[in-house]
Amino acid sequence: MSNSIAENIANFLKDYPPFDYLSYDELIQVATSIGVVNLDKHKILFQIDDKLHDSFYVVASGVINLSVIADAEETLLNKCYAGDVFGLRPFFAKNNYMMTAKAREDSIVYAIPINVFKPFVAQNPQVLDFLLESFATNTRNPFDKENRGKLITDNVYTENQANEIQYFQSLAYNKTPIKIAASTVIKDTAQLMTENLIDSAIVTEQNYPIGIVTDTDFRSKIANGRFPITNTVDKIMSSPVITVPENVSVAEAQLLLLKYNVSHLCVTTDGSDKSDVKGIISEHDLIVAQANNPGVLIKEIKRSLTPKELKQVREKLTDLIQTSIVKNIPLPHIYNISGEIITAIVKRSVELAILDLGSPPARFAWLSIGSQGRKEQLLLTDQDSILIFEDVAVEKYRDVKDYFLKLAKRTTTILEKVGYEFCPNGHMASNMLWCKSLTDWIKQYNNWMKTPGEKSNDISSIFFDYEIAFGEGKIEDTITDLIFKNIKNNALFFDYLGNDALRKNPPLNFFKKFNLEEEGEHKGKFDIKNRAIMPLVDGARLFAISLNLRGINNTYLRFKQLAMVDPKFSEIYLNCADAFLILSKFRTLEGLKNDSTGDFINVEELTKADKEKLKNALGPMKELEELIKDKFRLTQFS
Repeated sequence: MSNSIAENIANFLKDYPPFDYLSYDELIQVATSIGVVNLDKHKILFQIDDKLHDSFYVVASGVINLSVIADAEETLLNKCYAGDVFGLRPFFAKNNYMMTAKAREDSIVYAIPINVFKPFVAQNPQVLDFLLESFATNTRNPFDKENRGKLITDNVYTENQANEIQYFQSLAYNKTPIKIAASTVIKDTAQLMTENLIDSAIVTEQNYPIGIVTDTDFRSKIANGRFPITNTVDKIMSSPVITVPENVSVAEAQLLLLKYNVSHLCVTTDGSDKSDVKGIISEHDLIVAQANNPGVLIKEIKRSLTPKELKQVREKLTDLIQTSIVKNIPLPHIYNISGEIITAIVKRSVELAILDLGSPPARFAWLSIGSQGRKEQLLLTDQDSILIFEDVAVEKYRDVKDYFLKLAKRTTTILEKVGYEFCPNGHMASNMLWCKSLTDWIKQYNNWMKTPGEKSNDISSIFFDYEIAFGEGKIEDTITDLIFKNIKNNALFFDYLGNDALRKNPPLNFFKKFNLEEEGEHKGKFDIKNRAIMPLVDGARLFAISLNLRGINNTYLRFKQLAMVDPKFSEIYLNCADAFLILSKFRTLEGLKNDSTGDFINVEELTKADKEKLKNALGPMKELEELIKDKFRLTQFS
């Protein structure tokens, strides 16, 4: 490629991440190896299940559509414009492409050879971070705040999502590697590796790694006669060793193996070669790890026969959530994956209870309600559920209800053993109030909606957030149809629900300081759940029901959908969506750090920047409150 062409490409790339992290001379080096690909309108660059290319791509001009197959239909994942990076799979994975890249119009893309770009990734952690997050989110530019969150997870759950998040789990590895001295004889090393059925040995000095020998070294340096087996291993070892910290992810390990063209990584205490050896990662470990994705966790759930086995899967999910948050995987993506896994755990718990009790005497539906029903439960908070069984003959009712109460008690006990505490308010299917026939449930919802606050002081808005975990979908549909039938001309219900949404104590006082708990075990802490998150949850539910949004329970997705169906107030809804994610992340990090529900935050432990971020996230709540008052003509809080 002539210098003038390379310079033109370098001048183009320097304005876009991750290339803006490179020096101009480095860009020229990259540009001289870049291929220029002209794509006619509708021309496919690669498609699902194609073998991986040896390059990744940057759009030079035009538009490239990225799409996946979901529910037997092709679904648009993203649109890539000039400067956008795509096709990063060859950096991280060995399986075929899982999406299709097709030109929406006549386009030009730059093909950047991965082998050429690897050294620049190795030298620049910011470039690595960009590539990792781009691959995880499928965004055009993960550092572009305006377009952040415009993901496939906004619209559709696909197996592709579950498969991608695996790359950000912490990697399991051999924690008992063979460690030898540099003076060890080659023959003795080979014997040691054979006896331990391991394909590598780390050469150490005072437990610091100084080299590594592998099966490859024996084939390429000993079997061909280059070195006699009586030599010492320092003659054939590879040095220096590529080292990583203990919490290295699958994606990072995969990338390092590619960058340095090695087959093993040495795990050390702090990730450097100047700290103690903790283990060894091989290519085989990566293959095993890539099989341990959320789909595999769901298969483990289906095979589980005891609460203990289900608890082990839930612990793996907690690790996955923690790793995903640390790696900046967007929260909607994590909600989607964890929601599917938690639903599978609930379903299996019901199945295990049925195995104990025998076949149910009638068809039924087990509904998760509250945060589980919204698929927003990342932490081990309490369980909320209801059970609805089909109508039966009057003489059979007592026996049938007795069976389902027993079933519910066994199920909730299993879930408690998994780690989900009993609901302190008794909002569980094991409570006889919340385990009843379809007709009784219809009466219950009619009372709640037609005479709110009169005969139904026990109304709780969480009963309007539900997701079927087991049983007859038609039963759930009947309840949904009833709710949306009852909202017509029902100002009384919305008045009650609207005022209920505004009853929460404000998060900030008159002086814009956090309203902290004044007494009790959480004195001096900020109740982020009730003062910040729940007002957004309540507001999203209120507007979603009033605007007839069926089948969307997740708060973030409700706000996103509301922005589309009620465009006049789209800015408020979108601000609330962003605020919900920020607040939820604060709560999740708090819960993971302290192994708690994360409801109460010690504000004094936050950095100045985080305090400001938390305070700013509370801003949209005031706009939402005013919108609720205006839309539903509420006077009580005016």
